[in-house]
Amino acid sequence: MKILLRKVLVADVNSSFDHSVKDILIEDGKIVSIKDNISAKADAVIEEEGLTVSPGWIDAFAHFCDPGYEFKETIESGAAAAAAGGFTHVFVLPNTNPLVQSKSQVEYIVQKSKSLAVNIHPLGAITKNIEGKDLAEMYDMHASGAIAFSDGLQPVQTPGLFLKALQYVKAFDGILIQMPIDNTIGTHGLVNEGIISTQLGLPGIPAIAEEIMIKRDIELVRYTNSKLHLTGVSTEKSVQLIEAAKAEGLLISCSVTPYHLFFCDEDLQDYDTNLKVNPPLRSKQDMLALRKAVINGTIDCIASHHIPQNWDNKTCEFEYAKNGMIGLETSFAVVNEVLPKLTTEQLIKLFSFNARSIFKIALHTIEEGADADITLFNRNKNTLLTKENIKSKSSNSPFLNKELKGKVIGIINKGQLFLN
Repeated sequence: MKILLRKVLVADVNSSFDHSVKDILIEDGKIVSIKDNISAKADAVIEEEGLTVSPGWIDAFAHFCDPGYEFKETIESGAAAAAAGGFTHVFVLPNTNPLVQSKSQVEYIVQKSKSLAVNIHPLGAITKNIEGKDLAEMYDMHASGAIAFSDGLQPVQTPGLFLKALQYVKAFDGILIQMPIDNTIGTHGLVNEGIISTQLGLPGIPAIAEEIMIKRDIELVRYTNSKLHLTGVSTEKSVQLIEAAKAEGLLISCSVTPYHLFFCDEDLQDYDTNLKVNPPLRSKQDMLALRKAVINGTIDCIASHHIPQNWDNKTCEFEYAKNGMIGLETSFAVVNEVLPKLTTEQLIKLFSFNARSIFKIALHTIEEGADADITLFNRNKNTLLTKENIKSKSSNSPFLNKELKGKVIGIINKGQLFLN
């Protein structure tokens, strides 16, 4: 397949064409020509004002629910949602049925996603049955294609076991991903503990439930000199702890969700169950601190925390609603909307370069002869997610019918073109 991109702005600091407007010809998944003007015939010609291209984006924490919960999402529908959101690589959670805790389960996801335009990378479970009692077969899963290891929605609670996991993955230079939540603090909490939780009459989850876990895990990383990625960071103190750990030289990285940048607990006044998430939406001060941390580079990546839920799990009383919202299709537009001062270079670091470096994913620069692993986007156009154009099987999003600044045009990956 021949694809011709006309008059596109190249956003790739590793490319000799960075910051220049060029025509790009892609044939059978390879960039064959980058020039001021290309007149070749092509199967698809893409041209529009303000179109920018960058190396493909990566989402490091998404739930595709397959196998076991295909009524919420499948690998195919999740990949379509990811492509619509501009992602060419997605890490999928192990919280399926059966769980991704063995070589065969990793291979199931790898094989099932081979023909899709998006690279689906399985996250293998850290512990058997995600029970936090014994280590899972991480070496075998790594050999079969697990990109990293996480207990996903059930973070490892026992310090001794997490210490062993950090030591174990050093044998193959692996990395653990942890959502920092101490489940013994605010066990029955529904929202952030504070003035808003009191006003709403809902039990709270205090910020210390996150911060104490981050402190603990930083100590364990210091002791083991292993690698850890903290995802879903949500408080100001958490950011300060991570910043200090990085300054010390510890191998710690972190990501934030788009919705923690966009919303705070004050937005829960209407009891919108789509805003019931874990970690919960924190205070306005925390939200503003996260925005600042993205701008100054303390936050390494944006992770969608795409958690599909079916209608029954969200259309109910707030107390009984399940946690999570979908986010792949709106991640870029949300970040572009709330942080318009971010340079395009900063955006590409957040969505692509930093994750590629942390998780050792090959970087295909925008140069002649390179594989085409490309995201096409426009910072000036608008995104409007509706039930009619949504690609995910679920629709639990507070951004439905909400116009956002910034639009993903499509992706080119594995020789395939996906356009919105």
